[in-house]
Amino acid sequence: MAASAVAVAFVMAVAAAAASAAVTYDRKAVVMWPDLIEKAKDGGLDVVQTYVFWNGHEPSPGQYYFEGRYDLVHFIKLVKQAGLYVNLRIGPYVCAEWNFGGFPVWLKYAEMQKFTTKIVEMMKSEGLFEWQGGPIILSQIENEFGPLEWDQGEPAKAYASWAANMAVALNTGVPWIMCKEDDAPDPIINTCNGFYCDWFSPNKPHKPTMWTEAWTAWYTGFGIPVPHRPVEDLAYGVAKFIQKGGSFVNYYMFHGGTNFGRTAGGPFIATSYDYDAPIDEYGLLREPKWGHLKQLHKAIKLCEPALVAGDPIVTSLGNAQKSSVFRSSTGACAAFLDNKDKVSYARVAFNGMHYDLPPWSISILPDCKTTVFNTARVGSQISQMKMEWAGGFAWQSYNEEINSFGEDPFTTVGLLEQINVTRDNTDYLCVDVAQDEQFLSNGENPKLTVMSAGHALHIFINGQLSGTVYGSVDDPKLTYTGNVKLWAGSNTISCLSIAVGLPNVGEHFETWNAGILGPVTLDGLNEGRRDLTWQKWTYQVGLKGESMSLHSLSGSSTVEWGEPVQKQPLTWYKAFFNAPDGDEPLALDMSSMGKGQIWINGQGIGRYWPGYKASGNCGTCDYRGEYDETKCQTNCGDSSQRWYHVPRSWLSPTGNLLVIFEEWGGDPTGISMVKRSIGSVCADVSEWQPSMKNWHTKDYEKAKVHLQCDNGQKITEIKFASFGTPQGSCGSYSEGGCHAHKSYDIFWKNCVGQERCGVSVVPEIFGGDPCPGTMKRAVVEAICG
Repeated sequence: MAASAVAVAFVMAVAAAAASAAVTYDRKAVVMWPDLIEKAKDGGLDVVQTYVFWNGHEPSPGQYYFEGRYDLVHFIKLVKQAGLYVNLRIGPYVCAEWNFGGFPVWLKYAEMQKFTTKIVEMMKSEGLFEWQGGPIILSQIENEFGPLEWDQGEPAKAYASWAANMAVALNTGVPWIMCKEDDAPDPIINTCNGFYCDWFSPNKPHKPTMWTEAWTAWYTGFGIPVPHRPVEDLAYGVAKFIQKGGSFVNYYMFHGGTNFGRTAGGPFIATSYDYDAPIDEYGLLREPKWGHLKQLHKAIKLCEPALVAGDPIVTSLGNAQKSSVFRSSTGACAAFLDNKDKVSYARVAFNGMHYDLPPWSISILPDCKTTVFNTARVGSQISQMKMEWAGGFAWQSYNEEINSFGEDPFTTVGLLEQINVTRDNTDYLCVDVAQDEQFLSNGENPKLTVMSAGHALHIFINGQLSGTVYGSVDDPKLTYTGNVKLWAGSNTISCLSIAVGLPNVGEHFETWNAGILGPVTLDGLNEGRRDLTWQKWTYQVGLKGESMSLHSLSGSSTVEWGEPVQKQPLTWYKAFFNAPDGDEPLALDMSSMGKGQIWINGQGIGRYWPGYKASGNCGTCDYRGEYDETKCQTNCGDSSQRWYHVPRSWLSPTGNLLVIFEEWGGDPTGISMVKRSIGSVCADVSEWQPSMKNWHTKDYEKAKVHLQCDNGQKITEIKFASFGTPQGSCGSYSEGGCHAHKSYDIFWKNCVGQERCGVSVVPEIFGGDPCPGTMKRAVVEAICG
């Protein structure tokens, strides 16, 4: 993994457990940075963690770029202004599902030490390290190198030692870390990445126990279902780590963002890098994940006086239950009650009292008496998002001619590896071979076979699309086999080979190939089989439309655009549009299209591929038990990604240019702009559940329902309300056998017309107790508008 994170840092040696989060600067528009940082802070986080993307900052040797979305200094200064700290993960290798793992494609000509030194000196010159009054408290060198060291032995160990010594010699004045590196040389701190890290211990007892990446879910890939991680399980994993004495937790990701342009790696990583994060791709709060984690952070911070005192005393409370008690010399006491049973509730006796623990959960008692939080009892608001139509487009089209070469075609004998030819300046490489052949006497069409290292391939015979084939996340390699219609005389076979992001992780991934490497054969000719692999091939790097910059305003004006055509491959489309009213986040609905790329006002939105339907298992999702990326999935049989984020800051009020290049042949009339907003908000709070008034004092109040709309919206309607034993889930609630008949009244009175509201969960508020002796809940669904 990798990217930026928001850390909940709990650094025992400094003050207490701390929370951190990944919020990478280059996966979101600059104008979004302050809001995202503030939302991370409001969520109870202390540290913002970010990678440094080498291939973004040094696109060619010695040519540095630190502007726009790559203005690292500006991002760090914004974090400082918010009163947060920074964990700077320089890498320079970052993985991150980012193109080539953050390495420049020219890496073989550069030095890692030079770039690392460049970043450190830049931070020093701006006074951004903690000892200079800045926010950077941690730095990282390398990334998840441990598995490679395990495979490669002594040479890899020697490299890890060199990297550690090189980093320490830069004198940053703050600790260096290496994640997933069990053998981190002193004084480098080794840290854990994963869905759970309660099993982890550093390689030396004097080093703090740190979790660099607490995975909030998993990335989205074209052709695979979309992963989701229940917040009950994520909270359980974090609480379990702290219960074991963990001192720093960083969420990966807290805000996932978007792989704009061609930055997505993999290959086959989608443009969306939402990661089911607490702040969604569009910068909106994902509830209840954000709110439940916020309450977790509150509860842990109440425990700080006891947590920093030392290791816990662990006592068994049952077959699958235990307590972990932290005590300080000044009398502070905090307890974590753990029920790791995956099925059954448990009632445990602790400290002279009884506590009910849901399965797969931990209760937190900051005073060793009062339960202020349970990981499986979610009392936070649930938000249901909607994508609302905000306008269509009037299209024009331009046909990309497959064998109409642009500038600088070249001919060579044999087949060339794609990345070495394109230098990753384009996804597209066109390869042509001309043949003089006759049909077989029986009139059968010959069979063409093309073997490719990936990732997608279109075959054209005499300029007409003959077939398409593509690989997958699990196996990018592909083979095209099909009968082709040749005529007597000269025929041209054209292969458009397409990369879908460079690899970002794996042993020696810089040596992995892409493109047509052969063999390429024709079977069924008069002579039998002909191997075309070592024929003369003519190469064209990129599309003609790319060389003419059709995605830009200046380039698009140089050609004559016609009426829009549908279902035609290799077609450019353009439209002008005005920015929709309001301030809701925007996206393009691309469900009617096949595969291609999008630009707005010359800036790359990214690759789209709704035509690649996700295959996998999308069954029911239960938070109980160990999570992995295939456990809770959606979108099976549907597009992995339908909507593509359009930053409002990229738009002008009028006259915006939208350009799309469609490879397969879609229907552009189905494309629309949509607004993302909260459609309804729900809450489900038990009457037993206390909430905290103050983060820093042990001050509790009775259970309370909190509702909040976003982006200036207000609550317009109470769709459902019940105090009692309601059934169902958000969007489909119904009354149970116990229901207070005045349940609606208080919510109408307190909430309608308000952006946010709160209602205490006590019987008298709802007109009395509808069923004495029964544990009740207050459930409500409100409409935002």
